[in-house]
Amino acid sequence: MSQFALPLDWPAAERAEDFIVSAATADAVRHLDHLALWPVMATLLTGPRKSGRSFIGRIFVQQHGGRLIDNAERVDEEEIFHAWNRAQAERAPLLIIADAPPPTWKVELPDLASRLAATPHVAIGDPDDALLAALIARQMALRGLPIGVDVIDWIVGRIERSHVAAHRVIDLLDAAAWHRRSRISVALARDVLSAGGVIDDS
Repeated sequence: MSQFALPLDWPAAERAEDFIVSAATADAVRHLDHLALWPVMATLLTGPRKSGRSFIGRIFVQQHGGRLIDNAERVDEEEIFHAWNRAQAERAPLLIIADAPPPTWKVELPDLASRLAATPHVAIGDPDDALLAALIARQMALRGLPIGVDVIDWIVGRIERSHVAAHRVIDLLDAAAWHRRSRISVALARDVLSAGGVIDDS
């Protein structure tokens, strides 16, 4: 599973080898690649929304079996508790995905809290400039919208370092390029992203 990626809108056929590995995901990928080293048959994966954490989880289950519990903060704690116990009994991995680990994730059930305390935790970080550039380039290519390196560099130098910001940039440029039927230039990006509140280019 050494070729994870974090595109912002997953293609219908998810293939790990198609995507990008970055510094933001390296620790998580390394941990998920070495299931035999897990101290218990469960892992807590956290990270920002739009970071590809759910995609990583789906690929992991495709390759290793077991169960994925996504958006764990919204799942009944008893269900997670029993899934954790079942994973140990059946020796089938459980991957739990949440926004943040406890105590930020406020777990009320003491038995679940104790099990999560014994569960390894890996996190996806915010993207660096290289990952932002790769995400924008790949997604625009998937949408059939060529974009120059100079435009990508201009954008990356001005947007927030987050997956959500990159997602917003791609959607805005996609809509503008088709609506205006023009190539994506720095001038177009400036107009569209300033109007969309993604950058302040005043």
